[in-house]
Amino acid sequence: MEPNASQTQPQDTTKNQTQQTEHTNNENTTSSAKTVNEAGDKRADTKEIHNLNGEKYATIAHRGASGYAPEHTFPAYDKSHNEIGASYIEIDLQMTKDGKLVAMHDETVDRTTNGTGRVDSYTLKELKKLDAGSKFNEQNPNYADEAYKGAKVPTLDEIIDRYGANANYYIETKSPDVYPGMEEKLLDTLDKHNLLTNDALNNGHVIVQSFSQDSIEKMNNLNPDVPLVRLLNKGELPNLSEQDLEYIKKFAIGVGPHYTDLTKDNVKNLKELGFLVHPYTVNTKADMERLNSYGVDGVFTNYADIYKQVVEDSK
Repeated sequence: MEPNASQTQPQDTTKNQTQQTEHTNNENTTSSAKTVNEAGDKRADTKEIHNLNGEKYATIAHRGASGYAPEHTFPAYDKSHNEIGASYIEIDLQMTKDGKLVAMHDETVDRTTNGTGRVDSYTLKELKKLDAGSKFNEQNPNYADEAYKGAKVPTLDEIIDRYGANANYYIETKSPDVYPGMEEKLLDTLDKHNLLTNDALNNGHVIVQSFSQDSIEKMNNLNPDVPLVRLLNKGELPNLSEQDLEYIKKFAIGVGPHYTDLTKDNVKNLKELGFLVHPYTVNTKADMERLNSYGVDGVFTNYADIYKQVVEDSK
């Protein structure tokens, strides 16, 4: 999801700053209709929506347990899924030169590996030669582990093979003009792993998210049964009108706003419109508690263990 120059300690809120070029190609629609913060309470009859996996609060492990291990590597996913027990493994997709879907946030390999250049300039074989773990050790000495050295960039196939069809995956697609054919390849991969069955989709084993409205609509056209979440850039939500939100609702079951854009009132409005609300990226206990009090349905976090404890303590 949003870029971080490096991972830091849980209480360092600077990690939540978001500015990356991929965000700039997303639609920031406007209209003369009332904004989300001005909306009246007029949709009391809207059917209340809940997380598809049955939890009141979904713990979405942002790039895996990326506060403790190298993002989008098996050490991070293993920790979030096997050790912490997060609700979802969150995966950003990129595509290699030879058309393979891999887990990496940035369109370039520079920030997280010892390589340079765009992901789509590498074949999968070439990408597999990169070290995706050592930079984490250098930048996070408190969590450094010799085992992270030489960690490989995983493919989507490898991730689902490792955790199976009973795990939950929250997968981000990019704009179709960046990676033509990504949505089709994603659906082919999910189908291969039996993740497009009614049972899998109805129980929330797969959610597809995107900042790109074009990608959301393309996914909806290709398979209208796949649950979709429209990610919102920082500062986007306060400028969306009711009409804008109602348009998004035609395709998406939820929205993923930047956590600093949320208030008690606009969360209430989003819920009344029938949206799930999953803000990103929430890394401090105080923010987690505050957002839960607003009525969100879960959060993206680098520290899934902290959020799970917040949820447990609130019971």
